[in-house]
Amino acid sequence: MIGRIIRGLAALIGITVGVALYFYIVKFFPALIQDSQIYKMLGAAISGVIMGIIFFVVSPWLIKEGKDMANWIEAEMSKLPPMEIIIGSIGLIIGLLIAYLVSQLLIQISVPVIGSTLAAAVYIFMGYVGMNLGRRMVNKNKEELFNLAGVISKLSAKEKEAKDKEKQASGATPKILDTSVIIDGRILDICKTGFIEGKLIVPVCVLEELRHIADSSDDLKRVRGRRGLDILNSLQKETDVEVEIFEKDFEDSMEVDSRLLKVTELLGGKVLTNDYNLNKVAQFQGVKVLNINELANAVKPVAIPGEQMTVQIVKEGKESGQGVAYLDDGTMIVVEGGKRYMSKTIVVIVTSVLQTAAGRMIFARPNE
Repeated sequence: MIGRIIRGLAALIGITVGVALYFYIVKFFPALIQDSQIYKMLGAAISGVIMGIIFFVVSPWLIKEGKDMANWIEAEMSKLPPMEIIIGSIGLIIGLLIAYLVSQLLIQISVPVIGSTLAAAVYIFMGYVGMNLGRRMVNKNKEELFNLAGVISKLSAKEKEAKDKEKQASGATPKILDTSVIIDGRILDICKTGFIEGKLIVPVCVLEELRHIADSSDDLKRVRGRRGLDILNSLQKETDVEVEIFEKDFEDSMEVDSRLLKVTELLGGKVLTNDYNLNKVAQFQGVKVLNINELANAVKPVAIPGEQMTVQIVKEGKESGQGVAYLDDGTMIVVEGGKRYMSKTIVVIVTSVLQTAAGRMIFARPNE
């Protein structure tokens, strides 16, 4: 069915070509045809029918040859490097533009057919020359062009990455940092892992509190305050997370925690903290909280009742006969009857695990 339609279209094209060719010949060679409208119409019809029949007959062969040529071109193009194809295409376009300018002069030749024939030849020649010059340029300067392509691809990748980060930051919930989480410092390591999305907001009241702590006369407080300021600088320089200072402040009579919660409500964000009391107050006021301690507890190895552990008893417990040991991550293990194993490494069996927002505690007994 499709073949018949194509052959029918080919016949129509042939008729059109035949009629156009007839009138073209009449225009340049009027002496060949009698000056009669009937003869002209009859000649056009005969020419159209003849060309229509020719196109109808040869159309299957033309289609087959066209498919073969398309497949050959595709196979040859697949062998060429992409850069060579691109530069060759640019050379072809430039050659055709030059051919267009030259052909405008050739068409003005008064001799019939000669001008059009020369113009077509110029198009073919200049297109071929432009394409081959482009390919030769690629082969001659292949290394420089590939280096340039590498630089462009890297720039495109960086631009895409920057857009992705901007998109993520605009769609993610802002995180408002409190003083305790900044001084603690673990937020820096978390940001480096890429788990934090969106902006980190530092209210100006928190920044002022950090400055006051850093200027304290107490040596310990001063060290903690300066550590917090160093952490903020590291967040800006060493991570891809955007850190922003929120300049708007509230009444000085309000405590820093209250002002922090106000900022969080205003921005529709979440408080990032490891302060147990602030955590409870924020939950009471309906403000969402991300607690660093809870995150740390969540990623600690799970202790299951009945599991055996090898620990060293380092001190006495609060209750009589208890001993206390610690895991590498700081988790406290209370060992019933562990006092008599003071400073010794023993195997214990986990009896229960107590999990709170402040941390995790494991209860165990010696494996005897």
